[in-house]
Amino acid sequence: MAAQKSPAALGFRMPAEWEPQTAIWLSWPHKYASWPGQFRPVPYVYAEIVKQISRFEEVRLNCAAKLQPRAKRLCAAAGADMSRVTFYNHPTNDAWCRDHGPIFVKNDRTGEVAITDWAYNAWGDKYPPYDLDNKIPPSIAQKLKLRRFVNDMILEGGSIDVNGQGLLLTSEQCLLNKNRNPQLSRAHIEQNLKDYLGVKQVLWVGDGIIGDDTDGHIDDITRFYKPDGFITCVESNKRDPNHKILEENLERLCAFRTLAGKRFDIVTLPMPKPFAFQGQQVPASYANFLIINGAVLVPQFRQPKRDAEAREIIGGCFKGREVIGIDCYHLIWGLGTLHCISQQQPASGKV
Repeated sequence: MAAQKSPAALGFRMPAEWEPQTAIWLSWPHKYASWPGQFRPVPYVYAEIVKQISRFEEVRLNCAAKLQPRAKRLCAAAGADMSRVTFYNHPTNDAWCRDHGPIFVKNDRTGEVAITDWAYNAWGDKYPPYDLDNKIPPSIAQKLKLRRFVNDMILEGGSIDVNGQGLLLTSEQCLLNKNRNPQLSRAHIEQNLKDYLGVKQVLWVGDGIIGDDTDGHIDDITRFYKPDGFITCVESNKRDPNHKILEENLERLCAFRTLAGKRFDIVTLPMPKPFAFQGQQVPASYANFLIINGAVLVPQFRQPKRDAEAREIIGGCFKGREVIGIDCYHLIWGLGTLHCISQQQPASGKV
């Protein structure tokens, strides 16, 4: 029997986040242990996020049937356009849709959108169980009648970022971590990313920020904001342990070249002032923004001066999009914010 062709061999690629989207997927929060002592405000924050996204495009939510009545009430009360909000009876263990949700790919020639379904182990088996979370990609593929490509490599959506034109950015701390794919070499991991996400080259930074329980997800450090541009976090306080980590990553970014051999444009983004809940520093980062059709949602941490500076810098990278600040002060106690909870579904149709 002939081996199945890879998505890349069939003409699929992972689009950049700024390309047209059909919907944003979320998984409704319900696990108290993810926000110990701080869960109460979290569903209200989600409702506000649903409201803002629904101004621009569809919102699709994985949410067990028993949780749906209250979730719908909260979203409606927040002012969401409920004609653009769809709930799916897809029970989850947790709320981090970027990591347990499907990673969508698109065939520009045919216009087909498909799902890549990777293994998920809750960031190195830190927070079992995750059996329901692993069912999300096949459930979405079945419900939407989308083709599904399965790869048994463990990969979270927050650990990668793409420019849509052949480049993928990730971190060594995460993808080379022995708690993910100890049986795979760097070369094997790169080949899987190329075969399933349609990328030509993988760019590696080093470590992620302090307090990040995902072992260095890229969406807390550095993001593409255009095919040949990065927006990357820096820490100006030399006594802060993030200073050296982010400086070393910046040096790597400066050394990278595009597929055409050109330097990247690099925009620097300040870190929020460090803060903690119950003595634990949280991985607050403005790089965890979410790009949607016509807007970009930017996490805010009740630090007026830095929050405003981050909105201005990110807005300058996405001219023509509305910049919307979202209060993520409570959300970050779960150790992630806007990008971590969401997954974009690209628009189908020929390019």
